Order: sequence, then structure tokens, then C-alpha cells
Amino acid sequence: MRSEELKLDKVIAEDIFANTQYPIIYKDTKVKSEHLRVIDLFNLKTVLVYNDLEEIKSNAVNTEKDSITVPVPKYISFQKYYNDGITELKKEFLNWSAGGKIDLTKVRGIMIPLIEKVLEDRSYIFNLNNYSNPKDYLYHHCIATGLIVAVIAKKMGFERGDIIQLAIAGVLADSGMSRIPARIRDKKNSLTEAEFGEVRKHPYYSFMLIKNNPAIKEIMKVAIYQHHERLDGSGYPNGERIGNISSFAQIIAVADVFHAMTSERLYRSKQSPFKVMEMIKEEEFGKFDIKVVQALIDIVVDLPIGTKIELSNLELGEVMFINKYAPTRPLVKLNRTGELLDLSTNRSFYISRVLTNDY
Repeated sequence: MRSEELKLDKVIAEDIFANTQYPIIYKDTKVKSEHLRVIDLFNLKTVLVYNDLEEIKSNAVNTEKDSITVPVPKYISFQKYYNDGITELKKEFLNWSAGGKIDLTKVRGIMIPLIEKVLEDRSYIFNLNNYSNPKDYLYHHCIATGLIVAVIAKKMGFERGDIIQLAIAGVLADSGMSRIPARIRDKKNSLTEAEFGEVRKHPYYSFMLIKNNPAIKEIMKVAIYQHHERLDGSGYPNGERIGNISSFAQIIAVADVFHAMTSERLYRSKQSPFKVMEMIKEEEFGKFDIKVVQALIDIVVDLPIGTKIELSNLELGEVMFINKYAPTRPLVKLNRTGELLDLSTNRSFYISRVLTNDY
């Protein structure tokens, strides 16, 4: 059967699992494009569907079911998945803003193909702030936070199921922003104290959106609620301190701050991932779990010899040596002059970006 027919006409006849605690697609779900993406991602060759609508209505115990072969879509690039994901997430935000519930199947359909790609090649996270734009920052931030969470969780040795759950929690951490008035959410100038007070309520709104969803683990719900708490008590909504903050919340917190600081905003230009890591480690010391921070540092600075980079003065070069005592400041060779520049001693410059195959 063609995938278009499957999408339009068929209804899943049994819960579909893929080494997961909860179904990736639930029984009686009408198949849409996002479900096809999930089916493709988990490499499912067949799915069971009802023969006709009468079987669904009767809910008979011994209904006949068809075994459908699902066509394998052509290769889709990371950026195509990403851009499509932003478009779909915007639609979901409009629904949440209007009082709608979170459709976890749709969110998973958006995110899982992207999660799989970044777990296979973490260099994609270096391009996330290049895809973003200030106008649509919130949607980019949600997706990017989830992807950075996935990469950190993998680096820290989490199992695949927990990585996906935690990444989805990262995406939904700011879902509560949909309940903040648009005049505040999209304001171009600095927020007033009262407006910032409204923004600080978004973890609570995020929690309320997912509170009764049985497909999200309770520990992930707590992580969503606590992702703006800080170990020194300076966070919100409750000013919790070390010992009372979920370890999962700390992973989302670091990913959230890292993407926010490296992205262009309506009121601030984007910053280098390398400079941001220095700021998180030095200026924000004591606020974040050092194990999580170190995992992200290891991801950002783990550059093979010969990696192409651009410096803050727009000079192009390549990495020649990583200094373990200053990993964000390697020895680089400049393309234009062939000069060797030790960034650990010459602190006037820093790596502004890594030049991946996409750039």
C-alpha cells in the first residue's frame, strides 16, 4: 500500500512498541505524516491496521487485521527535518496557546528523526544557531534545547530510551511559554519586573500541560518543572537548592542556557559556543551541575586535528592541538598566513564557529 493511502485511510489496530516502555504509536490512531516519520525512523517494515471503519466501531475481539508494508522514504537532510519541525511546532504552539493539550505523538514525530541524526553526528548542534532567527526564536529554542539535551545525555552514558524521553522533556520545557501573553513573549525591548514575573511562571504552565500525560515519566515532569532552578538557590519558580533539584532538570538547564546564549535574539547578538562555555564554567560557577557542564564542554571542544574553524576576527584556520588545561582555546593554524596561534595565551580571539560540511 502507498504511504499516502496509509496516511489518509488507515487506523492502527494495536499499540506499536519499539524497545520502549510506552507505545510509539497508540492503537486506534489515524495515521498521519508524523506517524510515517516515526515508523520510518524505527525501521518498522509492517504495521497492523483495521480493514475498515466498521471493525473500529464494533471493537470486536477477533477482528481481522492487515499487515501493511510501509515504503521507505528517500533520504531527508537534517536541515529539512529541522525546518519542517519548526513549522510543525509553531502549529502546536498555536494550539497550546488556544488552550489545547499536548499531542505527544506529534512532538515525537517532529523530534525523533532529529534526535537520531544528532546522536549519529553531534556536529549538527554547531549549526543550530545558524538556522535560528530572532522572530521565531522560541520555536527554535525548544527544538534546539531538546537536541542538545540528547547529545549531553548520550555523552553522560544514558540509555537510548532515557535519552529520547529526556530530549522530549527538553523540547517541552518551554511549552508553557504558549500560555504567556504574546505581548510579553514577543516583546523586543527589555521586560519590566512585572513582565518578567509572568515569564517566570512558564515552568509551572509547562508542568500543567504535561501533568496528566501518562506517556511522560514522572521524573521527566519534575525535570520540566525545575529546569530554571539553580544549585545556589538563585533560580525559579521555587528557589530550590542543590539536593532538591532533579539531575534531569540540570541537564535541561545547561542545554537551555547554552542555546540561549549562543543564539541571536531580538535584543542580543549570538555568541560563540566556545565563549559561552567559558562563561558558563566561570561566570555561572555554582549554579549548574559540574558533571553536566563538563559533558557539554567535552562535546564542544572535542575537535579532531584539522577541524576547520573561524575565529572572532573572521580569520579562517584549522585546529592543530587541544590544550587539556584550556580546551576551549586550542592551538590553531591560520589559513591566510600559516601562522600558529595559541588561543590559550592570545585571549584577544576565540573560535566563533566550527565549519562543518554544511558551511
